[in-house]
Amino acid sequence: MTEQPGAAPQVGRLMRAPKTAELIATDLRRQIVRGQLTPGETLPPETQLMDQYGVSRPTLREAYRILEAEMLISVRRGSRGGAQVMAPDISVAARSVGLLLQFQGTTIDDVYEARMVSEPACAAMLARRRTDQDIGDLQSVVDELKRVTAAGHREVPEPERWSDLTYRFHTLILQRSGNKTMAIQGGVLQDIVSTHLYLRVALSFDEDESPERFQRVIRAYQRFINLVVEQDADGAEKHWRNHMEAAAPYLFKGSLKNKPVVDLFA
Repeated sequence: MTEQPGAAPQVGRLMRAPKTAELIATDLRRQIVRGQLTPGETLPPETQLMDQYGVSRPTLREAYRILEAEMLISVRRGSRGGAQVMAPDISVAARSVGLLLQFQGTTIDDVYEARMVSEPACAAMLARRRTDQDIGDLQSVVDELKRVTAAGHREVPEPERWSDLTYRFHTLILQRSGNKTMAIQGGVLQDIVSTHLYLRVALSFDEDESPERFQRVIRAYQRFINLVVEQDADGAEKHWRNHMEAAAPYLFKGSLKNKPVVDLFA
């Protein structure tokens, strides 16, 4: 594979032809996103790809580094090494968006405000389109939340477990909305805020935290499921917006108020 000359540059603007390694990465990336190369599959040996693309080993490995940075492949060195295809992870997009937000001086509450626009809309779409599987998956999260806060277990849950379960509930609302674009967009914002949420819950254990707050969250989740079962889209959207608004003062009080996004990616 050889570099192709770029289009004629516009006045006042310099353009460059992509490097050979970038062209190889583009070709392999295209195969991954189209499903021609599937997660878990190992790429052909380096010597085979070098012959296929007509490039040297350093050029091929530069292409590998590009795809590794995008977390589309994982490369193991050595006699049993090779490049293995990975499924795209939303955390990669979250980190990239987080970097852009850092440069803008964005705060966590700003991100949460954006979530309060998109997530209730997804809640309404979920209520309209819900399946028995959706209802069952949401209910399983609530049942587990009840278990980890039950008397005889502990009324105030372990912060990591609580954060994991509430993250799962929010993620289900996004993923099961039926709109892939909204699901990914909302998931990126949720992934950014989830780090803050864990910090907030963890810090609460140093305070006089009331078990009743956790029970209110569980009741709100159960009420949401009931609205989804009834396919009450307007009610589900309003309820979820109210729930997120009610949670905001808790999530963003004290030392974590107006926390810059940059602090979560340090």
